[in-house]
Amino acid sequence: ARVFASLGVRKVRLTGGEPLLRRDLPVLVRMLSELENIDDITLTTNGSILARQASALADAGLQRISVSLDSLDEQTFARMNDVGFPVSSVLAGIDAAEAAGLRPIKVNMVVRRGLNEQSIVPMARYFRERGHILRFIEYMDVGHTNGWRMDDVVPAAEILAMIDAGMPLRALPPTYPGEVADRWAYEDGETEVGVIASVTQPFCADCTRARLTADGQLYTCLFASVGRDLRT
Repeated sequence: ARVFASLGVRKVRLTGGEPLLRRDLPVLVRMLSELENIDDITLTTNGSILARQASALADAGLQRISVSLDSLDEQTFARMNDVGFPVSSVLAGIDAAEAAGLRPIKVNMVVRRGLNEQSIVPMARYFRERGHILRFIEYMDVGHTNGWRMDDVVPAAEILAMIDAGMPLRALPPTYPGEVADRWAYEDGETEVGVIASVTQPFCADCTRARLTADGQLYTCLFASVGRDLRT
């Protein structure tokens, strides 16, 4: 991270797997927060144990957080994620993150046809009322196995149409070059939704992201099958 910062990187995002499972994560966050030129530290989590760690992470220097949640319905959530924790634990984590000052909170919902598209509008309404940014992500299978089909994808345009029918939207400009989410706000307020249309509207030409794995491999794309060994 120090080398990347010296080369112009200003933002660090901790992902996984599930980063909250890492021992002494607040220690790592504090080390990153002390690096010169890094001015944005954020984290993506499934939220299952966020309620227990949000305050310590904020105290260590974490600034923002993204939480993955694909439905408010317990059965749909379980089918999408095959996990053993309830929706309530994720919502409790979001509340704890807000109380700790980790804002803006972004909630990431992967939409897969036949599984959770019926949750699009309820999710939009729920997080609109709470002032959190909800981002819809077109379903894709990352890596190089790519065993998914276009039949599984609910296009971003269809997602936006479903929301706009009952809660009219207006387009917002990007906040920085290469932003992956198209931003929209509700006509009667400032709460945002976003769509990440990585399948139907690829944004590869503007991508500015590099991904460093825990074992020191550098990947420039989620679909890459081979990285570059930086550790050696």
